[in-house]
Amino acid sequence: MFQSNVFAYVNVLDKAADASWLRNDAIGNNLANVDTPGYKRQDVAFESVLKRELGSSRLKSMDAKVSSVKMNRLEPTVFTDHGNFSYRLDKNNVDVDTEGVMLAENQLKYQGLMVGINQEFLNLQTVMK
Repeated sequence: MFQSNVFAYVNVLDKAADASWLRNDAIGNNLANVDTPGYKRQDVAFESVLKRELGSSRLKSMDAKVSSVKMNRLEPTVFTDHGNFSYRLDKNNVDVDTEGVMLAENQLKYQGLMVGINQEFLNLQTVMK
């Protein structure tokens, strides 16, 4: 049977977009709970997982690294950030300004991922012509 890694980049970009969407939800929850006493902000860990899965070998091309990624290991994780740390007396550690910056950063990242996915499909479409 013919095996191909044609969708390897699309699959990795799709997982990254899912993680970005999950981070957007976490930031929204943080902003919604800015005045909730004791609330601890949440974030999503994905970039470190992706870096680990891609590996750090300088001898492998990016194509080889992406095609060797095990997709079942590429899952984002929601975590509580600085669970025991807060500047505020009510023990809430959400800062509206920081969350706003993180939201803007995440939106740009998500838009870039969507452009990347669309470009991969355009490349496939060009090859099929």
